[in-house]
Amino acid sequence: MGGGEGGRHPQVPPLPPTPLTISADDFGLSESVNEAVERAHRDGILTAASLMVAGPAAADAVRRARALPRLRVGLHLVAIEGPAVLPPDEIPDLVDRSGQFPSDQLRLGLRYAFHPRVRRQLGAEIRAQFAAFAATGLRLGHADAHKHMHLHPTVGRLMIAAGRAFGLDTIRVPAEPPAVLRAAGARSGLGDRAMFAWTRLLRRQVRRAGLAAPASCFGIAWSGHMTRAHLLALAPHLPPGPNEIYFHPATSQDAVLARLMPTYEHVAEFAALCDPAVAAALARRAEETARCPT
Repeated sequence: MGGGEGGRHPQVPPLPPTPLTISADDFGLSESVNEAVERAHRDGILTAASLMVAGPAAADAVRRARALPRLRVGLHLVAIEGPAVLPPDEIPDLVDRSGQFPSDQLRLGLRYAFHPRVRRQLGAEIRAQFAAFAATGLRLGHADAHKHMHLHPTVGRLMIAAGRAFGLDTIRVPAEPPAVLRAAGARSGLGDRAMFAWTRLLRRQVRRAGLAAPASCFGIAWSGHMTRAHLLALAPHLPPGPNEIYFHPATSQDAVLARLMPTYEHVAEFAALCDPAVAAALARRAEETARCPT
């Protein structure tokens, strides 16, 4: 679906000026994702999207983004379970013969940490992904990583080093406060608390590099299920300060999404981004935190 910046549905007013970022991951993975990003930005509350530069529908995503000058687009770095930019013969220790990163997060993490040749190839691929983004002509609004792989200290370090050379100034730190999750009715166990603590390492890397990051990020515990009900439960408890809520929207669960994320509620997430009640709840919370920032 083409179109420009106009056409916002009159029943879904834009959010007031706020440090809240509403973002979509996997831009460029499929045309149904791209269409959802475009429509949720034009007719809903979406403010940012993260581009998979080697995704099957990356060219379509870039075409749409060029027609949406207010959509902030960043790099969705792929270092696991997705396509690489460099040819397989240049990074044979990273990808298979088809140029795909494997899905085994533990094995990849160990290889990234302990194998110098793998790290050199990873650094080259990360630089290539930033270069591919620059070649689109889009302004680099931020960076994050598929499956939060930049929480790995090696990936985070290489992403920051490469990104700064391409003008990167903001990185997502996927820090979802367990107390907020509990207040919103989500289950928050030891794993959530451990991941929240682990994000401090990435935040230190970001601060040392002089980059910015949202104070909190939501969409982890309910990944793939950021539906209307969950957002209405979360909105009253959003903390003050810069926050991010990220989504995986799509207008339909096509074959690519069904294979990679069969349990995700892509269409329901897209609907939530265009829901007037969600927009109103987030706007109310923005006004409350503006009046009482502490």
